[in-house]
Amino acid sequence: MSDHQAIAARHAALPAFSPSVPAGLLPYLAFLLLTATFALAFYFSTLPKDKIPIREAAVASLASVLGGVGVVALFCTAGVYL
Repeated sequence: MSDHQAIAARHAALPAFSPSVPAGLLPYLAFLLLTATFALAFYFSTLPKDKIPIREAAVASLASVLGGVGVVALFCTAGVYL
């Protein structure tokens, strides 16, 4: 039982959670990241087809990462915390 009390005391002494990105910046972050995603998707669609698609894979991967983070930021802006 002393372990539980020690953990409860440690839990009570911890500071409250504060996000690393302020919630007020989330709509702007989402807009910026999703705009970059759509711009990269347009750029990806206009690339010439190469035999070894290294550049295509890099652009598509970057667009995918930016889109994923942008959608999470958009959800958090709307109140759906993931």
